[in-house]
Amino acid sequence: MKLVNVTPDMIPLNKPLPFALRSAEGVLLANKGYVIRSASELDHMVGLGVSLNIDESDHQREYVGKLHAMLRREVSLGVIADAHITAGDLTKRVVGDDPDADWLDFLGRANALLRDPQKATFQKLLNSLHRDISQQAQRNPDATLLALMHLSATELRSYSAMHAMLVCVTAELAAMYVLNWPQEMVDTLGRVALTMNISMTSMQDELAIQTLPLTATQKHLIEVHAAFSSEILKDLGVTDPVWIEAVFHHLDKTPGPLAARTPTMRIARLIQRANLFTAMLAPRASREPMQPGVAMQACYFDENHDVDEAGAALIKVLGIYTPGSYVRLATQEVAVVVRRGANTTTPRVAVLVNRQGMPTAEPMFRDTSQKDYRIVATVPHRDIKVKLSLERLLAMV
Repeated sequence: MKLVNVTPDMIPLNKPLPFALRSAEGVLLANKGYVIRSASELDHMVGLGVSLNIDESDHQREYVGKLHAMLRREVSLGVIADAHITAGDLTKRVVGDDPDADWLDFLGRANALLRDPQKATFQKLLNSLHRDISQQAQRNPDATLLALMHLSATELRSYSAMHAMLVCVTAELAAMYVLNWPQEMVDTLGRVALTMNISMTSMQDELAIQTLPLTATQKHLIEVHAAFSSEILKDLGVTDPVWIEAVFHHLDKTPGPLAARTPTMRIARLIQRANLFTAMLAPRASREPMQPGVAMQACYFDENHDVDEAGAALIKVLGIYTPGSYVRLATQEVAVVVRRGANTTTPRVAVLVNRQGMPTAEPMFRDTSQKDYRIVATVPHRDIKVKLSLERLLAMV
């Protein structure tokens, strides 16, 4: 019997269970057809440290997948409770679907492309990489954010490519789900994010592990890299003027509403905000990542200390505690954020270290909107002694 972990908010209330619920050890908790009357009944189970699981089968796996998709679309719980699998659901697959995305492969492709771009293949390889990343972000944004945040803290030697991918995903999510930009504009946004630093990929990787102050040469390259990157893209055969100009302006710090800007400058502004926010959250050899609240404030307010429309869109879609970040709860448990919550401050988390400071045998899921499990502090990645593989983290989403 192979068990699949499920979270309490995936369990229908006041409806017969379409599957049997089991503990992580396979012990039967509730038979198929059993009716769970209230959320408190589930919370009681989880509060006792019980991990909720189902026996994997084709039917059950598709059911869980369907629930995940509905949750991501914020479908009401009443509709979710009535969800059922049709014969078509059991055979239908999304074209190009890859539920087990290889993020290290994506990172390797991005790193190779940005470090050694070849004119004959550059745009084809970039479009392929962008398509794969964007498909995963749309299919499962929480898993995508968790993977990228985890890699940004562990893959410093490929920092530049990692940062480009993270900016690409965060900016695209804000553009699609908050700003409602057309798809063509979102696609250009993603290409700009992936290539904005192409002129200093190697140096950016060096800076991530450098402990000494910037040299004069490094400072100069940082100052001119936006213009240099746009020239490199032209040399590589890029002819899209919006792409070229947005890269050129991606560091511009001009406040004001997005509506007053051209499409090119809207893209540049959203990139600038995403670049700022994600860079602050990423660790460096020379400094610790900033607290999420500090990074949020820097992104949320513009140069005139007014609310920045692009920054606010990022905060709304990402939340203050992005999947992949670590937090301490009121219970003194330490947890990893695995899913964004109903608002920006109440994500779903998985406890990795219990209140006695010991690693948990299995992750225990908590809803931080509940007072007893509220977040009281963030925890730096370096302070997490429980070392988890990316595969195990993604299994929690």
